Amino acid sequence: LPKNALISPSDFIMDEHGYGSRIFFFSLCISLCPSKLLSISRRILGQQLWSSFLRLTLYGQFVAGETHGEIKETLQWLQGLGVRPLLAVPIEEDVGQTRDGEEWYEKNTHAMLTCLDLSVGGTTNPMMQLRVTALMAAELCDLNFDCLTQEENQHFQRSLHRLNSVAWYAVEKGVRVLVDAEYTYVNPAVTLVTLAMMATWNTQHSWIWNTYQAYLKDTLDRLTQDASLTEHLGVCFGVKLVRGAYLEKERKLAKEKGYPDPVQPNWEATNDSYQRCLDFSLDQVSKARGSFELIVATHNEASVMHAVQRMAEMGIDKAAGPVSFGQLLGMCDQVSLALGQAGYAIYKSIPYGSVEEVIPYLIRRAQENQSVLQGIRKERNLLRSELRRRILRRP
Repeated sequence: LPKNALISPSDFIMDEHGYGSRIFFFSLCISLCPSKLLSISRRILGQQLWSSFLRLTLYGQFVAGETHGEIKETLQWLQGLGVRPLLAVPIEEDVGQTRDGEEWYEKNTHAMLTCLDLSVGGTTNPMMQLRVTALMAAELCDLNFDCLTQEENQHFQRSLHRLNSVAWYAVEKGVRVLVDAEYTYVNPAVTLVTLAMMATWNTQHSWIWNTYQAYLKDTLDRLTQDASLTEHLGVCFGVKLVRGAYLEKERKLAKEKGYPDPVQPNWEATNDSYQRCLDFSLDQVSKARGSFELIVATHNEASVMHAVQRMAEMGIDKAAGPVSFGQLLGMCDQVSLALGQAGYAIYKSIPYGSVEEVIPYLIRRAQENQSVLQGIRKERNLLRSELRRRILRRP
């Protein structure tokens, strides 16, 4: 970013931006992030008091709300800051979480359709997030099979119908659907389903996007393969590039089951992987003339600066072009607001729902993404400085 386009580090907590009343709570929330502390507080307080406490702290900082009124109020507040909403329904399923019948998946489908309705209005190029395992059994995604049983086939067909109905409604509403990546043992199925949806719906625009996790060793290979496939099919390709949020579990499973660790060996290797994937994607954007779109979903300021510099070198339109940026609501706000004020397309990933639905989603992402934690430490220092300034009434 040009120096004159950046806001100062403390600007994101000034009263005129609506952050003044959030400073103390943000500091408290950051202190609560360690999962052990949350676990201890839950045992001490009990479920009901614990939920009430979280609603006043972590939930209030990082979640849009539960009712439609609360959600819309958050969206309007962000839009006033030049930040676009990226709504997320924090529903997913893991292997071993069996469901009886189709009722749970059908309920989730209605939640996704409601999310699409909430995403529309007052925003350029609205987006939402979707998790395939909210609409299709994770057990089915994990199968290696020659054929399905009759029951599995029926569920598979119903799941495809659910996904197709969400995609159809998204196109009708003009909302891009960003399909989240999940665990490595379900990702091949998730990607296959997502690419099939792209082949159906991305003939003119990138309505369906896939997510690529740079903390996995094979991500660049998979990204290049999928880009080649969509080019061969003649459809548009939407990419959400993240570092990843399942590090601890992936390493634990690899060790327990005796297969090679799929995760990059350290944080530096993950950063290198992210930059290589980012450079490849930006090169594709510059060549594809609108058929390749990218959201740089990261809290790492170096990655953001690198993307901004490459965009300037390539002449990629920062506002209406095919590259946007994304961060979690309540995190890395100094970067989000700087990007928004400088005219870049910036989205905040905004989970909504009850405390029970949302907190596991947030804890996983806050605890297992090292760059997020480094960003939190920086924000904590900024917040403490601002609190001291206000207490001492310094200019």
